[in-house]
Amino acid sequence: QVQLVESGGGVVQAGGSLRLSCAASGRFFSTYVLGWFRQAPGKEREFVSAFRWSDGSTSYADSVKGRFTISRENAKVTVYLQMNSLKPEDTAVYYCATSRFLGYATGDYDYWGQGTQVTVSS
Repeated sequence: QVQLVESGGGVVQAGGSLRLSCAASGRFFSTYVLGWFRQAPGKEREFVSAFRWSDGSTSYADSVKGRFTISRENAKVTVYLQMNSLKPEDTAVYYCATSRFLGYATGDYDYWGQGTQVTVSS
């Protein structure tokens, strides 16, 4: 079992920034991937970004490339999602999840956090 706790969501104006955190505990292995997904009202959950712990490989959805940056803090087994130049269409509940490989579908991920709300006002 892996436990994931997200934090850092909030309300921000368009063009602003937020940093989300995802702290992992339990049976988290260095071969795992930590990913971020988001789900807006009435829409399916979609991939945002992922970080492979073993080698630092990262991946981003086209919609966030150049605006979002994923990074880690080794000592705390924590992944961060720095979100800059936020747009109203970034409004969603953001979820952290773990996978054994760098996948892009929700089915690729085994454990999920409770989510954190991000609201971007225009």
